[in-house]
Amino acid sequence: MSSVAVPARRLVLADLLPGSLARDAALVAGGAGLTGLAAQASVHIASLTPVPFTLQTAAVLLVGGALGSIRGLLSMSLYLLAGGAGVPWFAQHTHGWGGPSFGYIIGFVVAAGLVGELARRGHDRTLLSTIGLFAVGDAVLLAIGTLWLAADLHVSAAKAISLGVTPFLIGDMIKLGVAALVLPSAWRLLDR
Repeated sequence: MSSVAVPARRLVLADLLPGSLARDAALVAGGAGLTGLAAQASVHIASLTPVPFTLQTAAVLLVGGALGSIRGLLSMSLYLLAGGAGVPWFAQHTHGWGGPSFGYIIGFVVAAGLVGELARRGHDRTLLSTIGLFAVGDAVLLAIGTLWLAADLHVSAAKAISLGVTPFLIGDMIKLGVAALVLPSAWRLLDR
């Protein structure tokens, strides 16, 4: 009788930290806090887009990749719910439900969960695969944010793309590249 090998459970970086529930709660809160901090690195150019330029995208992708799907999703859910309830940690110390950029925050939840799942499957180990998984996450959050932007501003899809995607492409590529260095570098350090 032959035995079937059970594949080893893939890990994300957070799984390498000791602890369980307390560790997970601290990581979820820390990921939300990091995203809130990254939101304060914000520039708003109203003549170009109603959505501010921030470092949140990089934080969301890193949180999802480092924490994994469940903790990443929970972390961004905490960010969304606390900001909606009044914690002033959205861009430019804002909070509340709605507005032109709120769809991106909803997209953060989905993107962090997706990036976390792809990282759990091992796509965060090399620079090229990490860029790919972050590009997928960025595309998801831009799509959700742009759909919300179109509905919030009552504009066409083409206009929403020109306001909610096009201005961010170069900056997002730079943030993606820089953020993508972090996870594979951390894995290489841990392999030593």
